[in-house]
Amino acid sequence: MLIREATEKDIPHLLDFQLKMALETENLTLEISSLTSGVNKVFKDSTKGRYYVAEINSEVVGCLMTTYEWSDWRDGTVVWIQSVYIIKEFRGKGVYREMYKYIQQLVNEAPDLKGIRLYVDKKNSGAQKTYQNLGMNGEHYQVYEWMKE
Repeated sequence: MLIREATEKDIPHLLDFQLKMALETENLTLEISSLTSGVNKVFKDSTKGRYYVAEINSEVVGCLMTTYEWSDWRDGTVVWIQSVYIIKEFRGKGVYREMYKYIQQLVNEAPDLKGIRLYVDKKNSGAQKTYQNLGMNGEHYQVYEWMKE
C-alpha cells in the first residue's frame, strides 16, 4: 500500500469518492460544479488543505483531506482530517489505519503541528470504533455548526 499526497491527476477519484461519501453518509447528492470547484481550489491554494490518497496495486482506493486550525492554547496548528472515503471492497483492511499513521507521522515530524482532530457522524459507530482503536478519543468536544443554505 502506498500513501501519498494527491495530485491534480487524482481529481476524478476525489470527486467520485466525495459524491459517494455524501450519498452514503448523509443521503446527500452533491452539486458537481460546486464540488469540482471546491476540490480544485485546494490544489490551487494549499492553505485551504491537502488531499492524500491510498493506492493498492496502483489503484486509488481511498482518500482524505487535511485542513488546519490555529490553536492559541497550544501555540501551533491542529490538523483536521476530513473527507475520508475508502472504497467499500477495501474497508476493514487497514487502509484508513495506514492513512492515519501517515498523517500522524507528518504531525510528529513538524514542531508547529500539535495534534489531529476529526469529526464523525453520531450514527457512524463503525468509524468511531476505528478512530478509538487508533488512540483517538471523543471525550473533549462536541462539534456544533451553522451552515448557510
